[in-house]
Amino acid sequence: MKPQVAYYKKHFSQVICGQLFLNAEFNSPRFILKKITRSDIVRVMAHITVKVEYGLHCLLWLIEADAVPLSSRDLAELQGISPSFLVKIFAKLEKAGIVNATEGVRGGYVLARKPESISFLQIVDAIEGRKPLFDCQDIRGRCAVFGDQPPTWATSGLCSIHKIMLQAEKAMRKTLAEQSLADLAVMVDHKAPSDFSASVKDWIDDRVKSRIRKPKVSSLTSSVRKAMS
Repeated sequence: MKPQVAYYKKHFSQVICGQLFLNAEFNSPRFILKKITRSDIVRVMAHITVKVEYGLHCLLWLIEADAVPLSSRDLAELQGISPSFLVKIFAKLEKAGIVNATEGVRGGYVLARKPESISFLQIVDAIEGRKPLFDCQDIRGRCAVFGDQPPTWATSGLCSIHKIMLQAEKAMRKTLAEQSLADLAVMVDHKAPSDFSASVKDWIDDRVKSRIRKPKVSSLTSSVRKAMS
């Protein structure tokens, strides 16, 4: 078993009970998942994809930058991902009014609002779009026993499975709405060593300075021509 799968098997029931079923009795046996397969893990984790994770990491660095623009290229290299991948994420965040973009050598992205006013839910919806947690296929009427005419009792009203999933989605969105980007920053700040933010800031500053010092191609060509004449 791969370590990642083992980790999610260990913590999956805690996430579901702690985040989705907030009003349930935590120790109630009916909310403890006994068996979890790899496909279950992948399916649930895919609802909120890695794009949100990278987006949140980048937004944290925008808080640390204190209104100094950070380029998507620097943020991408800082996290070891493709700049084109991150540009698409920031385009969605900008459209949602979460970040603003500036141009130029020192251009990049800054937060459009205070981190206290940016919720997890706004970030998730901006990047992923508003999509349901569960896509009910209404299979309750397809039992072979029913033949071509499923009974009314089997298909009337809201699907019971769908009803529970809607309750779970409501609880999840409520939790995401209650947590802000500022809350996340506080939690990360408590975990990270005191010099970590300064180290990252120095890394980004060095990259910005290197771009400013880099001579333009036209100026370099001109200098070569003068030396050869």
